[in-house]
Amino acid sequence: MVETSTPPCRFNSNRLEIKRWIPTLFSSHKTLFTILWIAAFASVFVWQRDIVHGFPIFRRPAPVSDLPRLRPATFNLTDFGGVGDGVTLNTEAFQRAILAISKLGKKGGGQLNVPAGRWLTAPFNLTSHMTLFLAEDAVILGIDDQKYWPLMPPLPSYGKGRERPGPRYGSLIHGQHLKDVVITGHNGTINGQGQTWWKKYRQKLLNNTRGPLVQIMWSSDIVISNITLRDSPFWTLHPYDCKNVTVRNVTILAPIIEAPNTDGIDPDSCEDMVIEDCYISVGDDGIAIKSGWDQYGIAYGRPSKNILIRNLVVRSMVSAGVSIGSEMSGGVSNVTIENLYVWSSRRAVRIKTSPGRGGYVRQITYRNITFDNVRVGIVIKTDYNEHPDDDFDPKAVPVLEDISYTSIHGEGVRVPVRMQGSEEIPIRNVTFRDMSVGITYKKKHIFQCAYVEGRVIGTVFPAPCENLDLYDEQERLVKRSVSQNISDIDYDF
Repeated sequence: MVETSTPPCRFNSNRLEIKRWIPTLFSSHKTLFTILWIAAFASVFVWQRDIVHGFPIFRRPAPVSDLPRLRPATFNLTDFGGVGDGVTLNTEAFQRAILAISKLGKKGGGQLNVPAGRWLTAPFNLTSHMTLFLAEDAVILGIDDQKYWPLMPPLPSYGKGRERPGPRYGSLIHGQHLKDVVITGHNGTINGQGQTWWKKYRQKLLNNTRGPLVQIMWSSDIVISNITLRDSPFWTLHPYDCKNVTVRNVTILAPIIEAPNTDGIDPDSCEDMVIEDCYISVGDDGIAIKSGWDQYGIAYGRPSKNILIRNLVVRSMVSAGVSIGSEMSGGVSNVTIENLYVWSSRRAVRIKTSPGRGGYVRQITYRNITFDNVRVGIVIKTDYNEHPDDDFDPKAVPVLEDISYTSIHGEGVRVPVRMQGSEEIPIRNVTFRDMSVGITYKKKHIFQCAYVEGRVIGTVFPAPCENLDLYDEQERLVKRSVSQNISDIDYDF
């Protein structure tokens, strides 16, 4: 017979040892306190493990929820006289609904539901602690008669309207000095009906700068998600001097030609911003990070910083997928652009500036960027000479430094890199690593540089310009460049 139980003598011996050990252990107050503290922490951990919001450092990150923020009060636009027939003007219905929500700020605000339908409106203002929710098949239509669009003072960091001197038109959906605003839905649409504006602009029939589709100014804690923005008269989404802004799962559309200046998203003197999981196809830059124009931006002094752009598909036949500038006089720093796919576009990623801008562009990280049928992949241009007036200081030159490109791939690219510094605006500390781009033109000078200082780590295709130091994969110097200031720029192709 096989014995499977613990021998009595061994069990009794262990029990006697434990009895002798416990009084000795608890005789020390410090030891007792330590044991009690560990027990308490473990009990809390076990308890928290089974509820929704446990200790995040011990749990896998949960998927980000795109559900709208819950408000204590909910309203329907039809409760305020809204008619979604595409003909009735609903401006007063929006204004009455938002006025009701504005009175609930101390209680957490309110949500305005826009049901399915076509809701024609003139421009209106949002309020704090508000959620604007667009149902599936809901379309907010901007009226295309310019007399309904109010004129506003120029942006203080621009000094004049971006296109014309003097005042500028306001945006269709506008807000100033707001906190805690959400614009979301089940992929409803905000449509600026910009065709009339574009035609008048081309015919030079407008005396003032066109207005954006959505513009939020001097505000914080803004979330824009799960909607479509299309056919803006001018820039589509323009956060100005805002903090803590999230743009997620947004589709932005405009014709890729003959829709002038319809940038997708233009963070302007913004701080702590995330743009992710978006599709953008527009008639100008997909994204353009800005911070003021020449002497006005320098005086205003609000940089754009701490911006994360990731997981985007972008198309821009006229300009670039993601740009920095050209209005960057307040400075741009600490920007990460990753997991970006740019297709059938004129340029992929671009930094543009000029003498007179002042400011700086630094600590810019590009990572995992893919080009597909792009004319020029990476661009830095330092002679983008557009100025608000003749009072700019030509000696106010910007600083361009600490810019890195890692994991850059693609095909069908005519010129992979064109980095045009100058004697007065050199480009410093540029890094290329892990780059392989299929080219359509087998010419010699397709990796173009002028007044560029930096390095290439490991293998880069096509062969880099002579301005850059060469390092191996272990970041050991292989060859020091002696030609940082030579120019290899060729605009003929």
